[in-house]
Amino acid sequence: MGARFPFSAVVGHDDLRTALLLNAVHPGIGGVLVRGEKGTAKSTVVRALAALLPELDVVPGCRFGCDPAAPADCPDGPHGPGVERRPARLVELPVGATEDRLIGSLDLERALTEGVRAYQPGLLAAAHRGVLYVDEVNLLHDHLVDLLLDAAAMGRAHVEREGVSVSHAASFLLVGTMNPEEGELRPQLLDRFGLTVSVRASRDVPTRTEVVRRRLAYEADPEGFAARWAAADEELARRIVAARDRLGDVVLPDAELRRIAAICAAFEVDGMRADLVVARAATAHAAWRGATEVAEEDVEAAVRLALPHRKRRDPFDEPGLEQEQLDDALRQGAEAAAEPEDGPEGPDDDGGGGPPPDQPLPDPPTPDRASAEEPPKSTSDGDGPAARPHTPAPAFRARLLQVPGVGEGAPGKRSRARARTGRVVRPSTVDGSGLHLVGTLGAAAPHQAARGRSGPGLELRAGDLRRSVREGTEGNLVLFVVDASGSMAARKRMSAVSGAVVSLLRDAYQRRDKVGVVTFRGREALVALPPTHSVDAAAARLRALRTGGRTPLADGLLRARRVLEAERVRDPRRRPLLVLLTDGRATAAGTGGDPMRDALRAAGLLAADGVASVVVDCEHGPVRLGLAARVAGALEGACVRLEELSADLVAGVVRAARAA
Repeated sequence: MGARFPFSAVVGHDDLRTALLLNAVHPGIGGVLVRGEKGTAKSTVVRALAALLPELDVVPGCRFGCDPAAPADCPDGPHGPGVERRPARLVELPVGATEDRLIGSLDLERALTEGVRAYQPGLLAAAHRGVLYVDEVNLLHDHLVDLLLDAAAMGRAHVEREGVSVSHAASFLLVGTMNPEEGELRPQLLDRFGLTVSVRASRDVPTRTEVVRRRLAYEADPEGFAARWAAADEELARRIVAARDRLGDVVLPDAELRRIAAICAAFEVDGMRADLVVARAATAHAAWRGATEVAEEDVEAAVRLALPHRKRRDPFDEPGLEQEQLDDALRQGAEAAAEPEDGPEGPDDDGGGGPPPDQPLPDPPTPDRASAEEPPKSTSDGDGPAARPHTPAPAFRARLLQVPGVGEGAPGKRSRARARTGRVVRPSTVDGSGLHLVGTLGAAAPHQAARGRSGPGLELRAGDLRRSVREGTEGNLVLFVVDASGSMAARKRMSAVSGAVVSLLRDAYQRRDKVGVVTFRGREALVALPPTHSVDAAAARLRALRTGGRTPLADGLLRARRVLEAERVRDPRRRPLLVLLTDGRATAAGTGGDPMRDALRAAGLLAADGVASVVVDCEHGPVRLGLAARVAGALEGACVRLEELSADLVAGVVRAARAA
């Protein structure tokens, strides 16, 4: 393996470099999340950071990297005298890592040969006092996310499994990279990152030229290229050490603290973590530039890095800070910083910080550009009324729609599944994943005397081995098939349908599903969005959906079938769930000449393929034809009314029925 790409040789990415250096100065900031399109050197920059971190004093032979000056409650303790120096580690957590690899597990070799319970540390122990790097962090399995959250929040890892009870220090700088096109990050983990940076490839020709020039030079001679930039990296490393030494002496004045509180209040961020992160980042920024007191420029730099991912009020909001909104918040922060803090008997008796009550806050975050753009002028498809835009109705908490049976798909939170993670249901000799230790030992124990065993340990045979059968939940492919024809074109009606789909998309986002959108109107059906993990992309396409024309229901179902067939080849383990939103009318004739008969025939083909489906009946009015129920019957799926998609409404009906 050649030398790492030097940190100083990175072209551009100023915000990313600043965020990483601030965390190197003050690890308590809480790490960095790097969002960006593919091919923007996200991983290269993060890996280059490790070479800049100061060396550590550790206890010789300690597997947990304990600090001799501040020994913690360590499983390898008590420690003897002695000090050993080693570089800070960059530990990478792969997306496909197992729970055992992350938090550690029972040392099977010693358990089976010596008959003792010994703990084998995992990646969290290796990352203690170093950097834990997660590439494609948005694709990390949910159970690993939960473990990572616990360790990041408490600074310790707790292991309770297979007869082992261990707790050890796990304080690390968490750095994650992700491509938003592959799906968003769970809100719980998103908030744990102190700072966030969005990176894009430069559109400036000289900058792109220099990036390619340096990369080719590095590939031709990694060692020589690193040597040419060694002096610059050494200077950065010295600045990090000096800033760390200066950090404890940096003063955060009350005026700047009020500025921070006012800005965070203006952005309406959840909780108090944002205020703390901005304060720590501003202090680190002051220490980095050699100051002894936090100033306005330090707060502004911290706000730009700490608030973009915390101002999102909805999963489909675009991350980032609008310059006008930021300027308004900074102006309010300046006013708060200029005013002396009221005492307990002053005008503000509740002791709260932030701007005065009569000072208006800036406008709340605006919707993303996709929803704010002026819709294009209405156009006719040549087959019925002109297409018309609409505005989705307010979203609601959607009820859970599941695929029947037990699958084996990617981890998620929708349908039951057998998987490598989850609760252990039973041991098995034929299926499952991973060793079921108790089952294996239980199967071998009765035969030890007959096998002539004496002394510690067990004599195992191949027939003793048992595997763990686990059951958890999986994410599915949720394919929305939306009727956008003239029969659905009434503004209130289509707005309600769009609001329902947005609600279901938010639910899919939370349950780690893959989603796709097929629409049909006029003469044909279109794939508005191929299956993707980017749920917010589906929401953006839905906002641009237009209605009008005839109803080619059969073509919509057939197009959905072709999409699912292609996806089955690409991802055979992910089970699909087709959600059809329609009033059931079919007015565009297919090959058979009878629109409804063609639609039922197409539905039958999907049922024969084993596709689970839910038909959302969008019909309304005093006279109902019940056509959607006929389609649901042909699909062999469930049929629910549009209003029945609300989990809160269904729960209210159940409570009322019980009360009656």
